[in-house]
Amino acid sequence: MPDLLLTGTTLATMTGPAPYGLVERAAVAIQGGRIAWAGDEAELPAQHRALPARALEGRLVTPGLVDCHTHTVFAGSRAREFEARLEGASYEEIARAGGGILSTVRATRAAGEEALLSAALPRIDRMLALGLTTLEIKSGYGLDRETELAMLRAARRIAAERPVRVVTSFLGAHAIPPDYAGRPGAYLDEVCLPALKAAHAEGLADAVDGFCETIAFGLPEIARLFEAAKALGLPLKLHAEQLSNQGGAALAAGMGALSADHLEYLDAEGIAAMKAAGSVAVLLPGAFYTLRETQAPPVAALREAGVPMAVATDFNPGSSPMLSLPLAMNMACTLFRLTAEEALLGTTRNAARALGLADRGAIAPGLLADLAVWEAEHPAELSYQIGGPALHARFLGGTPC
Repeated sequence: MPDLLLTGTTLATMTGPAPYGLVERAAVAIQGGRIAWAGDEAELPAQHRALPARALEGRLVTPGLVDCHTHTVFAGSRAREFEARLEGASYEEIARAGGGILSTVRATRAAGEEALLSAALPRIDRMLALGLTTLEIKSGYGLDRETELAMLRAARRIAAERPVRVVTSFLGAHAIPPDYAGRPGAYLDEVCLPALKAAHAEGLADAVDGFCETIAFGLPEIARLFEAAKALGLPLKLHAEQLSNQGGAALAAGMGALSADHLEYLDAEGIAAMKAAGSVAVLLPGAFYTLRETQAPPVAALREAGVPMAVATDFNPGSSPMLSLPLAMNMACTLFRLTAEEALLGTTRNAARALGLADRGAIAPGLLADLAVWEAEHPAELSYQIGGPALHARFLGGTPC
C-alpha cells in the first residue's frame, strides 16, 4: 500500500452539495491504503506535499465502481435460450420447460470448484478493465449443499487471484430443483437451510439472498430463510417484484434488508417499506433489456420517496449476460430515466450501501483508496458513452493495478 499523491485531476467525489461532488484542478493524497485528503490542489496541506506524485493531466477520477448484484460464478452457456426468446418463448416458459436457472444448475453441478474459478477469472478481467474495484457474487446455481459451497469457495478465491474486493451472497433459494417440485418447504428444510448453516460455519457468506417470484419462492419460504439468516447474524437481500408483484420488497424491508433488487412491479406499499427501512433499490437494466420487458421500475416514485437507488449488471448466463457496469449505467439512464449523476451514485456510494459497506463508494478522508481514472473530463461521460470512456488506471487500496 504505497503512499501516493495524485495531482492535476478532476474529482467526482460523490460527496457534498455540488453535483457529483465535483472538484476541478484537484489532488488526492493516499496513505496506508486510504484517502488522507482530497480537494482543490491549491489547498493541499503541507504534510502531503512531499508524497510521491503522479500527474493525471486533467483526467477524471471517480470512486472505484461497485457492482452490487452479480452471478459471476457458474458453468455452461445459455445462448440457445437467447435464440428461443427471439423466436417468441418467454423467460417463464423457458424456466418451466427445464431451462433457465435449472439448465445452469446442471452445468454448474458438473463443473467443480476449480473449473468454476477458471471460468470466472476471464469474466473478472473484463469487469476490472471497466473500472470495477468491488463486486458481489452470489451462489444459487448449485441448489445442493456441495455445489453451493463450491460456488462460494470459488468466489472467495477470486480476490486472491485478482486485485478486486469480493462480497459473497448465499442464494440457495434461487430456484426449486425438479426433485422438489411443488415442495419448496421441503427443499428449504432439507437442502437450503443446512447449506446456509454450512456456508456460515465456513465463513463463506457475507449476506443471504433469495428469489421471491411465482417461478421461485413465495413469501412464507422467504420469511423462513430470512429468519434463519438473521439468527446467524447475516444481512439480507432479495430478488423482488421482477416479473410480478409478490410483496417481497415490503417483506424484505420489514425484516431490515440491505436491498431489494429488480423491482419492476414494485408498488407504493413496497416503496414506503423500503423508505422506512433505509433499504436500497437495486436497478438491473441488463435483465430488463435482455428479457425485453416493458414495465420499468417506478424510478420517479422511488426518487420522490427518497429511496436510494443503486445500479448493477446482474451479470448472469441467462437474463443479463453483461459484464460492463458503465453499460448498465447508460441503460439505467436511457431505459429507466435515471440522471447521469444518479447512475454514478448508483454504481459507487449507493452500491456500496446496498452491500452494507461504509468504507468505500466516495472520495473522502478515511475511506479506502479504491479509485478509477478515466480518459474523460466530466463524470456524465461515464453514462453518456455507450460502454463508457476508456479506463486510464485503477487503484485498489492506493495500489495501481
